[in-house]
Amino acid sequence: MPPPPDRSPLTGASCWTLCWGGWLMASELEYRGTAAVPRLGRRPSRGARARLRQLVPYLLMAPAMAFLAYFLFWPALGAFGVAFQTAAGEWTLANFQALVRDTDFGLAVRNTFLLLAIVIPLEFAIALAMAVIAQTRLRGRGFFLYVWSFPLAVSDLAAGLVWLSIFTSHGYLNSVLQGLHLIQRPIGFLNFDNVPGLVLAVVVAETWRSISLVMVVIMSGIQAIPEDLGEAASILGASAWKRFTMVTLPLLKPTLQVGLMLRTTTAFQVFAVVVALTGGGLPVLATKTATWAYGARNYQMAAAYAVLLLILSSFATVAYLTLLRTPRQVFQR
Repeated sequence: MPPPPDRSPLTGASCWTLCWGGWLMASELEYRGTAAVPRLGRRPSRGARARLRQLVPYLLMAPAMAFLAYFLFWPALGAFGVAFQTAAGEWTLANFQALVRDTDFGLAVRNTFLLLAIVIPLEFAIALAMAVIAQTRLRGRGFFLYVWSFPLAVSDLAAGLVWLSIFTSHGYLNSVLQGLHLIQRPIGFLNFDNVPGLVLAVVVAETWRSISLVMVVIMSGIQAIPEDLGEAASILGASAWKRFTMVTLPLLKPTLQVGLMLRTTTAFQVFAVVVALTGGGLPVLATKTATWAYGARNYQMAAAYAVLLLILSSFATVAYLTLLRTPRQVFQR
């Protein structure tokens, strides 16, 4: 007779094998949409995972938003409050009335917009040419890209001091011009009565300091343009200039919009370069803010100037968003 079947209890290994196989089968049934037996410690359903996935962008933005709220939005609200208060804490508009009557207010507004009108177009024209050259296959473009990116590591004040050593009466520029016998005596570029020389020095220094950032922004936009568009235009007989003006430049519109907003906002707040090169010879809105805050200890007037800068920067940003708006169809392929 054959031996009776073994009815002994299952060993630990057999139980583990059966449990593992059952878990795999249940997972396979759940993956295929078949109803499976509920179990403890079950993973979130697809609907829950989809809802969590929708929250990921907001969770990633949360630290940056908390940083901006604490270090930007809250101080801005505080500055608004101080600008509309007296030293005793009473609400008033006298600070803005005194701001308009300030001696150098007109000069500060004029100089700020003058620098803005010169620096921004000059920077973007040069940075656009630099970015296009960096994207070509010319020999040595890596070296030029390295040299052009060097100002990114230089602070505002350091850039002002570097150009101060160039434009001062006994600086490098006058030494070179005298060595070439182009001038007989040093030119006072930074004299208080030489306003064109002061503007020239600030424009050159500020353009050199920030042009690398604009170049990087424009390069990122050029690299995002599909190469097949330029190849198609070339096949149709378009010259290099036509490809640049009719293909590359229109597709750079969103990138230029971002760059213009960044640079215009920082150009309104130009401070360290102006102080290093001119001292108080070329007043701008940012230097007037510092003068009232740290020189006169009048924080209400300083806050009024700061609010004016914030309003001007906000208007410029809204203008760029409105005038350079890109249709949604451009981003759809």
